[in-house]
Amino acid sequence: MPFLDLLPAERVRTGLDARDKAGLIDRLASILAAEGDASIARDALAARERLGSTGLGHGVAIPHGRSAKISEARAAFVRLAEPIDFGADDGKPVDLVAALLVPAHFTDQHLKLLAELAELFSDSALTSALREAPDAPALRTVLEGGLRHPS
Repeated sequence: MPFLDLLPAERVRTGLDARDKAGLIDRLASILAAEGDASIARDALAARERLGSTGLGHGVAIPHGRSAKISEARAAFVRLAEPIDFGADDGKPVDLVAALLVPAHFTDQHLKLLAELAELFSDSALTSALREAPDAPALRTVLEGGLRHPS
């Protein structure tokens, strides 16, 4: 299942405010929760972050988690109002964030989604375009173009 199939327009945001990593995880959990319990998403994302930062570098992070308490995969994409420290290896603050929450049994699909996102965010022209997109619909359009035509 491609990332875009998990990303409805209402889970794409620009100008998201988060003061720190914990605050961002809370905001992402609320976005990913849909009508469900945000604590499920928060627990899954926080558990993965405790293993090590999901900051890729170059201002990008892919917080992700698995949970036996959900039955379908979900994604969100946000551009932060102000970059925050995410503990990335390059030490650069993060402003572009793709979040994933998948059922516990989605092992192979989870890895494929992460690989898809890592390839997408390795394209500096695309990350620049994501930073320049004026609003959430434009942000999703840039993602669509990058995911349909990877470099």
